[in-house]
Amino acid sequence: MLVAAAVCPCPPLLVPDVAAGAAPELDAARTACSDALGVLAAARPDLLVVIGPAGQHSRGPYSAGATGSFHGFGVDIDVTLGTGEGQERPLPPSLAVGAWLLTRAQWDLPVEGLGVGEPLAPERCLAVGRELAARAERVALLVMGDGSASRTLKAPGYLDERAADFDAQAARALGAADVEALKALDESLAYELKAAGRAPWQVLAGAAEGAGLAGQLLYEDAPYGVGYFVAAWS
Repeated sequence: MLVAAAVCPCPPLLVPDVAAGAAPELDAARTACSDALGVLAAARPDLLVVIGPAGQHSRGPYSAGATGSFHGFGVDIDVTLGTGEGQERPLPPSLAVGAWLLTRAQWDLPVEGLGVGEPLAPERCLAVGRELAARAERVALLVMGDGSASRTLKAPGYLDERAADFDAQAARALGAADVEALKALDESLAYELKAAGRAPWQVLAGAAEGAGLAGQLLYEDAPYGVGYFVAAWS
């Protein structure tokens, strides 16, 4: 059963060495992520699963000990997801950021990863979430994902007037732990707005069915024209 969840954005810029001189711009987001992970730790889960968007060749499960890096972003930083033997394929960037957050929080409980395809249909997302929640008596999720990438002219997806409303809907749902509102996020619109968090958030919705969790929105902003949210459910 799902007992807690933390929702965090997944830009590699969360890692200060990657952001370099721009690192202070996301200090508030980092602090909020730390607070959300504190909620996860307090729940003392039997299993934590880190979920994040992944490209076609990075989808699927990752065992404890899986490794990733930020070499592709110009910094010599390696990360490991928990402790274990791991596997050969590297973590996708979203899970690497999650692993970095967990290392920063000195996480010492069982952890695994799951790379989710951004085009995954809502029905399948919900089914995956239900399967995850059934894996242990006390399951927690660290859900990595960004909102729309179309909030400003300089955003990766350029300016789209629909982006602000989509992000507001997502922020309300995440802050209120509103499972039905997360289920209702429009798959096609999310794709058009380059909202990489839609599928992971809907996996969370499936896992949270019947759990009766309450939510709190800890951070909401779009510093680079991309919607970033941090929320804690418990």
